[in-house]
Amino acid sequence: MSLAFLIRIVTKDVAKASVCQHAQRLHTGCQLLAADKALLMKLRKSTGYTFINCKKALEKFENDMAQAETWLHEQAQKEGWSKANKLEGRRAKEGLIGLFIRDNAAVMVEVNCETDFVARNEKFQQLVKDVAFATLAHHQNKSQKLDGYVKSALAGDELSKLSVAEGASLADQVALTIGRLGENMSVKRAVTVGVPAEWHIGSYVHGGVSGQTEVAMGRYGALVIFQGGKEGEQEVLGRKLGQHVVGEAPMSLGNMDDLPVGESETRLLPQTFLGDPSRTVAQFLRGKQARVLDFVRFQCGENVGEEAK
Repeated sequence: MSLAFLIRIVTKDVAKASVCQHAQRLHTGCQLLAADKALLMKLRKSTGYTFINCKKALEKFENDMAQAETWLHEQAQKEGWSKANKLEGRRAKEGLIGLFIRDNAAVMVEVNCETDFVARNEKFQQLVKDVAFATLAHHQNKSQKLDGYVKSALAGDELSKLSVAEGASLADQVALTIGRLGENMSVKRAVTVGVPAEWHIGSYVHGGVSGQTEVAMGRYGALVIFQGGKEGEQEVLGRKLGQHVVGEAPMSLGNMDDLPVGESETRLLPQTFLGDPSRTVAQFLRGKQARVLDFVRFQCGENVGEEAK
């Protein structure tokens, strides 16, 4: 066998091995690419951040999902606070009233944004839920040793310090939502009530957001505290009273024996009842064997001093 023939055989073997190694590398690369894409889709779905940022996070932490997600949240929080500071002076009069009742306690909150478009966004509505739940938890922790009727109001500065999931503050949650949606937002106010077992909480939300079951949301909201009513009819009664409060905007309660003063009447009990113009609210309540003790009305965007006390 000649030397030239041996050289040709060796050269072919080397070339063949090189091609095989190259093909193997390509095959492995395709597997990695597919894995990266799957991780990218998973991270995108679980966090809601952009593909570009999710890809950057996976590359930075060599496809470690936990580290990538933590980093994304940290970056979003930084960007959110930066945007929040830049947008702070912009007018935020739109938004939603959120109302939630659990057992013998209720909370009503107002969260503002700049446009009705953002108010319809699921991320903004999640913020309203976070505010409602954090406020109610704060109220129950604070009033668990108190008996009777308990009512408390919180303004924006106080609300911002409350905690949400994983120890973050509501201020952090607002900043994060600002970073995601690009509008100025603020947690304006909240009221919570707790009632004895024999009392009832009526409620109504107007201009409601469809699909919401846990926390009712809309442009207007009312809570009405009352006693009595026929057994099994208290829920309907509470809703009718809430509708009246939203529609007629009373400013004070008044007395059951007060006489109405006309169209400018601002006391609840002497007002003409919205559900039956032939009677006053007081007359309607007598017919139902019920008595209103207190109420609160929120209108999105109104001056804080205008809500009923």
